[in-house]
Amino acid sequence: MHNSVKNLIKSSVSLAPMAGITDYVLRSLVRRYSPDVLLTTEMISSEYLAQTLNGRSGTEIFKRDENHSPISYQISGHKPEMMKKAAEFLTNYADMIDINMGCPVNKVVKGQDGCALMRNPELAAELVKAVKSGTDKPVSVKFRLGYTFDEMNFVEFGTKMQEAGADFITIHGRTRSQMYSGKADWRKISDLKSAVDIPIFANGDIASIEDAIVCLEQSKADGIAIGRGALGDATLLGRISHFLKTGEKTDAPDIEMRAEMLKTHLDEEIKLRGENVGIKFMRKFYPYYLAGFKNAKQLRTKLVLEENYDNIIKYLDELRFVNTK
Repeated sequence: MHNSVKNLIKSSVSLAPMAGITDYVLRSLVRRYSPDVLLTTEMISSEYLAQTLNGRSGTEIFKRDENHSPISYQISGHKPEMMKKAAEFLTNYADMIDINMGCPVNKVVKGQDGCALMRNPELAAELVKAVKSGTDKPVSVKFRLGYTFDEMNFVEFGTKMQEAGADFITIHGRTRSQMYSGKADWRKISDLKSAVDIPIFANGDIASIEDAIVCLEQSKADGIAIGRGALGDATLLGRISHFLKTGEKTDAPDIEMRAEMLKTHLDEEIKLRGENVGIKFMRKFYPYYLAGFKNAKQLRTKLVLEENYDNIIKYLDELRFVNTK
């Protein structure tokens, strides 16, 4: 195992990569409340990277700040030579390189990437070796329990990845065929934990400090990776990591604070993408930020159709007024 892995994961909490979600802005937002959790970029296709390197301009996907460390850059692909090149390029940015072997989305799996690699452990092992040869940073893999319920090969698969040189594993407690439905099976993860020596983070359905406690008990994992739980509450990772260090539970943000966070998120996306694109980009986040209070649904319906920045801010300010009455 790479020496520096322990240091990168000392918070026992990481941000799980989500395409179109864990962009530069969300990573920065999480970092604001969580000084030492492991951030992860959204998935970067090694094929796309090869085109970018051939003279096409770079993109915000690589963008990072000084304080973003520790940060892992996630790559996807199925061609060893291309994955090696991607690792070489990203070594300048990353503290760790993560290989996506868990993405369940059709177009990714059809291209032999993501979770399709669980059906091809030989190739998956080749990819780990290729990436290791392209970087001096630790290399990790993220995968699921298996492709289907009948193909739950995660223990053999994880063992093989360790043998190929992987330094760290994140495992999502679902199969590919489940996508994001049903419940993540945290208990199963303990089978992998007892089979490998490298550290493992458990992923799936962790939305509170209480979830984190149960997940760690059941999975015996070294830590947890949080994906959708961080949407609408950028403080969650920091609060869990603080609890694991100190045993102290801090409160989740109230609706007023969530509205303020949403405004910051919106402003930063606009700064990054321009007003028009930024406003449209933010629509997918409204259901996460604005939930669990009276008339939440009506407000979300209004916001999703709203293209005017000032009106959006007005709605969010009114919300604060209504909730403090």
